This record gives sequence, structure tokens and C-alpha cells, in this order.
Amino acid sequence: METNYLNALGRLAEAEGESALWSDLRQRLFVDPAVLKTDYAASPLWIRSLTDAWADGLNAYLADHPDVKPKVITRFEPWMALSFTEGSIGGDIERAFLPELQVFYDRPQAAARAEAAARLADAENTKRFMEPSGSNGIAIAPSNTADGHALLLINPHTSFYFRSELQMSSDEGLDAYGAATWGQFFIYQGFNPHIGWMHTSTGADAVDKFAETIVPRDGRLLYRYGRELLPVSTASITLPYRRADGTMASRTFTVYRTHHGPIVRQAGGKWIALALMDRPVAALSQSYLRTKAHDYASFLNIAQTYRANSSNNTVFADDRGEIALLMPQFIPRRDDRFDYTAPVDGADPPLTGRA
Repeated sequence: METNYLNALGRLAEAEGESALWSDLRQRLFVDPAVLKTDYAASPLWIRSLTDAWADGLNAYLADHPDVKPKVITRFEPWMALSFTEGSIGGDIERAFLPELQVFYDRPQAAARAEAAARLADAENTKRFMEPSGSNGIAIAPSNTADGHALLLINPHTSFYFRSELQMSSDEGLDAYGAATWGQFFIYQGFNPHIGWMHTSTGADAVDKFAETIVPRDGRLLYRYGRELLPVSTASITLPYRRADGTMASRTFTVYRTHHGPIVRQAGGKWIALALMDRPVAALSQSYLRTKAHDYASFLNIAQTYRANSSNNTVFADDRGEIALLMPQFIPRRDDRFDYTAPVDGADPPLTGRA
């Protein structure tokens, strides 16, 4: 559980050392604790009640089990539950390839960065090869089954320590069973007494990269947008990390952003900005509320209300015999004068996914 949140919050290097800095930096380009605290304060009362209870439960467990020693997070706070940009996995962030992110931001150690990036690329490719990716499932209509009931067959692919199988129930009527990401308080895919649902990694194009033309002028960085020159936003991100001897150190990075999103690499003389869905309150709301849906109409209403699932298709069946395949409920609005299917440099890394 703690590892999932260290990764989501961009704090993994505090436990695993300097090699995790690039994963942390990628997360922190999108996940800002100050913003999440503001989101939590402005979220609906029922979301605050759930996240308060979630944090209270984890902290009570730590207090009652002094033999359990967290690596970093000794106290959980309610806003931390919002640290997944897309409800459960936040997998869209992985479209920023870590070796290229390091090459762009590791300027203080330029001489060693190419070799380090090559090692990181090998590690990323090994991870892609070893970890299961995608998922598959099938919904079968009552007309094609022996007993006249709909069937939902699911085969989620996920690494062993990422999700667990469990039952959730409450005095207020919650009753769902299935797979829950370690540390989250909803069933990500499973069933309740009336419906079943599962997710498969989608090929729908919900993430965009923009090649920005950077124009230095009078000591400032500008970028071209149509006929305008707009200022590149800059910010500092300080990331603590654990040294090999157990002591703590930190590195501070100056990061860049345009209105399209944060800069994640350089290609062909241009800076590449990454635009993706980042709606943690809506995503958490959709992920939790669908566990309480009772038929296809209510499930679809939740999806259409929040539209905060960008990286997964959904296969659905209910006890009324209805089945469905839902595509992601988030697709960016795009200007059809431009070709958004073209890679920014012809060398985008392969997609990964954990459904």
C-alpha cells in the first residue's frame, strides 16, 4: 500500500534511493501536493467523508500495530487519496518515457546522463517485458448462454503487489467484490449483487504531445503559439532521496510548462509538452460510485456524469441481461485542422498498461 502511494505522490526515492528520482519527477510534473490539498478542500462532502475515514483507518492501523514500520509515510492524510490522476492507475503518465525525461532535466550531470539514460531505458524495457500488460474480458448475452443469464468473464493483467482481491461491505449498503488497488477504498473491477464490470487497456488516443518551438528573448523563454509568443512557465521541484548509507539528500529541478502541459523531453530541436487527463476528484468519484450502480442505466449515468476514465475500455454485464462495451469516457477536444495522430518525432515509445 505504501509503495503505491510513494509512487503516486512522487516520493519513491525517499525509500528506494536516487535511481527513483526520475519516476518521482515525472509524477510531480502532474501531481502537486498543494493542488491536491486544495482539491480535497473543494471536493463534495461525501468525498471528504470517505477520504477522512480512509486516512483515519490507515492511521489507526499503524497506531494499533507498532510492529509495522512504514518506510516513509508514517501518517496518511485524506488528500493523498486523490494522488492518482485517473482514479486507480494513473497510467497515462507513463507516456512520458523516463530515459528521455532524464536526458532533458539532468543538465547538472551532462557528462554522465547519456550512460545513465541508457541504463534506465534498459530497465524500463525489461519492466515492460516482465510485467503483465493490458487485460482481456468478454460479456456474453443471455441468448448465447445455457441458463439464459448474461455472463462476464474477466482476465485482468496486473503485477502481483499492485492489487488484491477482496470483499467490501458496509452498514450503508455497500456490497462489492473484486480487485482493489492496494491502498484504495473502492473495487476497481468486479461485481456487486446486480452488475459486473472490468477494464481493459484501451488503444483510444486520449493523450497528446505538442512540439513547442522555444524562442529565447531578453533572458526569458517564450514559445510560439500561432502568431503569438507566450512565456514558458517555470517552477522548482525539490525531491528528497535516500542515500546508500541511509541518510537523506535532495535535488532541486527547474521544470518547464506550456499551456499544453509540462515539458517531458526534447526532439528535433523542439520541446515536447505532454497533455493528459488530470481530474483526480472526478476520477475518484466515478471509480467509487460505480461500485454502487444497480443496472446498466445507472452505471452509464455515472460514466457520463464524470467522464473521468481515459485509459481503459469497460466490459459490462448485469442481472437484467444487458451487456456493453464502453470506450473511455474522456477524449480531448481537438481542432480537426491538425493531424493529432502523427508522432511528434516519429519515435514515441510503445504503450504500456495495467488494467
